[in-house]
Amino acid sequence: MYSRKIKIMDQKLSLISLSLLTALGTASAAESAFEDEMSVERIQVTGSSIKRTDIEGALPLATISAEDIANSGVTSVSELIQKIPAMQGYQVGAQSVGGGDSSGNNGKQTVSLRDLGGSYTLVLLNGRRMASADSGGTVDISSFPLAAIKRVDVLMDGASALYGSDAIAGVVNFIMKDDFEGVTVSARADKPQEAGGESSEFSITGGFGNLGTDGFNILMTYNHSENENIRSLDREFSKTGIVPFNYNGEDLFLVQASSNAIPANLYLTFDKEIDGSTSKSYNPYAEINGECAPFNYASGGTCIYDYTENLEISPESKSDNLYLQGSVYLNDNAELYASGSYSNYSITTRIAANTLNNYKFELDSPFVTNLVQPLLTAEQYNALSDVRIRWRTRPAGSRSNEYDTDTFNFTSGIRGDYGDLSYDLAFTKANSSRDRNMVSGYLITDQLTALLDSGAIDVFARPDQLPESTNEALRATAYSGNWDTLKTKTSAIEGRASAPAFELPAGMVYVGGGFDYRDNEFISITSQANKDSILTGTPDAEYDLSRETYGVYLEAVAPIIDGLEVTAAARYDNIGAVYDGKRAANAEKVNNDASDTTYKLSFAYRPNEDLLLRGSIGTGFKAASMIDIAGPKVDAGVTSQSYDCPLSEPHPLAQYCFPQLQQYNVATSGNNELQPETSKQRSAGFVYAPSNEFSVSVDWWQINLTNQVKRVTQRQIFADPVTYNSLYGTLLNELSGELEIQVLQAPVNIGKSNNQGIDWVVSIGHDFSMGYLRSTLRGAYILESETLRVGTVDIYDTSLGKFGPNSTVTFPHKMQWANNFSHGDFAHSVNLNYQSGYEDQSYSANASQIRYQSDISQGFDQSVERNVSSYLTVDYLTKWQINDSTQVGFGIKNLLDRQPPLSLRTSGGGYQVGYDPRYVDQLGRTFYVKGEYNF
Repeated sequence: MYSRKIKIMDQKLSLISLSLLTALGTASAAESAFEDEMSVERIQVTGSSIKRTDIEGALPLATISAEDIANSGVTSVSELIQKIPAMQGYQVGAQSVGGGDSSGNNGKQTVSLRDLGGSYTLVLLNGRRMASADSGGTVDISSFPLAAIKRVDVLMDGASALYGSDAIAGVVNFIMKDDFEGVTVSARADKPQEAGGESSEFSITGGFGNLGTDGFNILMTYNHSENENIRSLDREFSKTGIVPFNYNGEDLFLVQASSNAIPANLYLTFDKEIDGSTSKSYNPYAEINGECAPFNYASGGTCIYDYTENLEISPESKSDNLYLQGSVYLNDNAELYASGSYSNYSITTRIAANTLNNYKFELDSPFVTNLVQPLLTAEQYNALSDVRIRWRTRPAGSRSNEYDTDTFNFTSGIRGDYGDLSYDLAFTKANSSRDRNMVSGYLITDQLTALLDSGAIDVFARPDQLPESTNEALRATAYSGNWDTLKTKTSAIEGRASAPAFELPAGMVYVGGGFDYRDNEFISITSQANKDSILTGTPDAEYDLSRETYGVYLEAVAPIIDGLEVTAAARYDNIGAVYDGKRAANAEKVNNDASDTTYKLSFAYRPNEDLLLRGSIGTGFKAASMIDIAGPKVDAGVTSQSYDCPLSEPHPLAQYCFPQLQQYNVATSGNNELQPETSKQRSAGFVYAPSNEFSVSVDWWQINLTNQVKRVTQRQIFADPVTYNSLYGTLLNELSGELEIQVLQAPVNIGKSNNQGIDWVVSIGHDFSMGYLRSTLRGAYILESETLRVGTVDIYDTSLGKFGPNSTVTFPHKMQWANNFSHGDFAHSVNLNYQSGYEDQSYSANASQIRYQSDISQGFDQSVERNVSSYLTVDYLTKWQINDSTQVGFGIKNLLDRQPPLSLRTSGGGYQVGYDPRYVDQLGRTFYVKGEYNF
């Protein structure tokens, strides 16, 4: 019966997963252990459309079982993904701290193989596509409950010839529990040694009905989790944006602070020279008190504000997930199935208070007469021609955003066997909706300007010196409510079938094929407050983008000679044109259809029972996302770091430069001239497994992309204003009434990207007299990762082993050493996670971000090129099986309390300063307990 075949598939797959992410190391053992069953049963695994009697193929497929997940000690799917050495370039929740809409993070947590990015790794749920988190194929995995996962298949090779677009780097397939009977309740609580970051989780799974005996099964899983925030001040490594470090024997500061100080900086212009100048800029509080206020530092005559003092480095979050699945036999050879999932995930980010950039006052305003005039001499006041301030609205509180995401997936279908033919036909409906809600700190422009002009707020006083009535008046100007909503909708129908075709002298030839059709929609809806532009800036654009895609594919597996098997697959894809305004009668066609045919050829050769040689070549195809093609130009906040303006006379925009470090305005837009991306892939490797207790595998891979779509980064734009001159423009500051510089991040086909590396696994097991030890060491070694620079024909940029122009790091080495020792009712796990060091962000001589500790206003006259140290964490877990129904566990994550290494990075990955939150653990040593009860 069909359920028995699925169970056998799960048993065989568990054998090839020695522990977390092992790569087919015990395939020979699995083949031997199930030799009799394999002669009659056919199964299907991720990476093939063919159900067959041999699970061992030519592509490196790794499986993470539910037990592997439990032994790893992780609390979320995102954390699980981060432990996998082959994963790089994913997004984590911490990146949403200050990332905002300009970066597209918005609380998303993604999967990325080979550091190519989330849009190049296809994420599946039970073999089906899910609702995308954007207008492309990136999936937000924050909605996946760990408790419901039976296993995770990771195909670490391109699979476009089977799955179509988005599978260039590989496939991650989350397989949920099925055919479960009984009830399991589990709970977990985590407590970091330092303040903040506590978390808790509760889940319940219930199922009834046995497919084998009753002919049906119904399963339900509910999961709830909560994570508390961590403030910047809660951790030593993040408590300040004025970061001390030593370089070449000199005591220096990395200065990541803002000229929008509190108390405010004052900028005056006179209509005649006074004391030899027609202007004066200073901080009145510092001039009166002889020093800048707390969290402020002197910089010339003004003060710069350390905004990290009210930054949260790790956001709070909450999730609720419900998963339902049902299966019923129609007869011995056909099964009707359906599954549905609903997830609500919310994440709240808090960053520094709103900025008041270069705000200009009328000379007869109460602000000038009541607050500025007492600070000036009669001569200065009579000569005034312009009065401006730069200030933080800290009394109004931090800027807080809540990203609230609802995800729904429903799949229904029929699968089974008709003679030798295995088939599966399914319909999928998937929707995702993400609300961006402003919670606090965003001040309504008209109300704020009226309050400031009235002189009711003494911006030259410390926050603690202001009366509560002033704070309440300022907070009353804040907007609270929905700002925009992004929705994605997918409807799909897909089918596949496979069968043994004919016999060759060396064995049976299998053939398979299938089709899929998808209708995708991406919708932006803005609130009325957004439309009315009640905050500084212009209203965001609304749009309703849609397109249809379809594909057909064929696959064949043939034994050429004894021990040599060849697999061939080909697929045709048609990616429809993007339409703007799907529901409107005048829907606009933005671009034209795109199509391509891709292929995959692979082989598996077994010269003996202990050794497998394998390799593949193939091509891939990926269309640009709908927003990359049709996205309107929209304001997208400010740069993630402060920059020196690179423009100078006679550049026409140089007049809008600010003389100090400044966060500049950012806009994004689409490009309807984008061409589809294509790729060429190769891989070769071996698996050597002489026994169940030892195996080693090594796989080399290469992925070369053409016409890759990328957005020019902020760092690239400011580092090379000549090449990217067309990306500089202006934006009207509604508070000051003047133009300011704005840079445009638009997508382009950059040309080429070359990537290659080696994945390897060594696994050893030993049966001691007191218990059994399994130890698995696995790693990823990236040899090449380079991208053609936009606007050039032969200059390549790389982030391999260094903080690159794209403000990211590609680590040459990532490794994990998983050790599990079981004896009696106890099991102990010790897991080590390692990533290599890299070259830090560099600075030229006299860079404004690098200052002397002895005099913070003085720049350092040497270039700074330092290294970030390697990073190793150790996790520990002990589990006790009290009886058949009850299990408890105690663990310590980051056992050695390894703190994030110092990094001088000032761009990419959020607003955190002094380290890079994308690549480290912010919690520190964390204790946890968990329990599980079955009944």
